[in-house]
Amino acid sequence: MTGGAQKVSVCLWFDTQAEEAATFYTSLLPNSRVVAVSRYGANQPMPEGTALTVAFELDNASFMALNGGPHFKLTEAASIAVRCDTQAEIDTLWSRLLEDGGVEQQCFWLKDRFGLSWQVVPSQLEQWMRSDKIAAARVMSVMMGSVKADIAKLQRAYDGT
Repeated sequence: MTGGAQKVSVCLWFDTQAEEAATFYTSLLPNSRVVAVSRYGANQPMPEGTALTVAFELDNASFMALNGGPHFKLTEAASIAVRCDTQAEIDTLWSRLLEDGGVEQQCFWLKDRFGLSWQVVPSQLEQWMRSDKIAAARVMSVMMGSVKADIAKLQRAYDGT
């Protein structure tokens, strides 16, 4: 890509919570912000002034949230994956995403209060999984038996200790 804006972004469909969700998500990660909000006008499918779309960035990656009504729901078929360098970063992001009704799931996944699925993973996970097959299998075994990532436990599995 040569200069200019990012050409590809993800659009997330919400019933009516797009602006609330985007504001929450941008509070979670550095280099994140709401970029622009377009609003429904008079005689449109939602009340005048309701956010239609919310353009936002999460750690400089572009997203859009759309208030499209109850026709479609977010599913686990798509998720936002965040690589974290430290256990403190994992713990903080994990607990913030669970606020007000989020649900923990297996293998470092959770669903936030808006129904969006997230993967909160250690930065090292890709390297561990690409390494020798025996070490990767040990890491996979720990991951499959876990809910939230524990970097120290995963490192011990990787090291075989």
